[in-house]
Amino acid sequence: MNARTGKLFALALGAWLLFMGARAGAQLLAPAPLRPDALMSSLTAEVLARLRADRGSDLAALVESRIVPVFDFERMTAIALGRNWRLASSAQRSELAAQFKTLLVRTYSRALVEFRDAAIEYRPLRAAAAAAESEVTVHSQVRRSGAEPLTIDYDMADGAAGWRVYDVKIAGVSAVLTYRESFAATVRAEGIDGLIKALADKNRQNQAGAGADATQLAPVLMIYGAPRAAQR
Repeated sequence: MNARTGKLFALALGAWLLFMGARAGAQLLAPAPLRPDALMSSLTAEVLARLRADRGSDLAALVESRIVPVFDFERMTAIALGRNWRLASSAQRSELAAQFKTLLVRTYSRALVEFRDAAIEYRPLRAAAAAAESEVTVHSQVRRSGAEPLTIDYDMADGAAGWRVYDVKIAGVSAVLTYRESFAATVRAEGIDGLIKALADKNRQNQAGAGADATQLAPVLMIYGAPRAAQR
């Protein structure tokens, strides 16, 4: 190796070391990913605080940025369809997930105002379980004035997008599985396309009857409105 080559090699090595040092420093400074119980507790506290502080805030933007990404609507749809999910094409699955998402969030839209002022408490997961498991259940309790506390449990899975909710259980009852029987009956009678049409028709009816304000608030209620729906 001549002097010039050695100098270039030294410069390249120095640059690489600087890059790796900066990368390591950035990794050390980056916040550790939240555990699923801490994630849901933090998200709930943030959303409730914003809703209470500004009751006329732009909820659509808040929903899209903070709440919707935490839910795995495709997996929720697959659970609701059961074995019929395997019968659907890729395009049909995408449309089913989109329609089911709309149905779920609008179903709970009218409960937002009531649960905005409720106290929601989360039970911490055992540290060992949170660190070792890729799927956990996060337990919470809604405390309301003049009513018994209501349990809401979130089944969550860790994946490429982080921890996401794939089912919600209200007082022990799955909010996703409640649709399985009706979905299966529709698929038997009209096929997958028939189910997509039925969901789309139902969503159009809900949109026409809900009004603009309720439609804008709807997705927030995947977290805050489900208990009211389960009690009816």
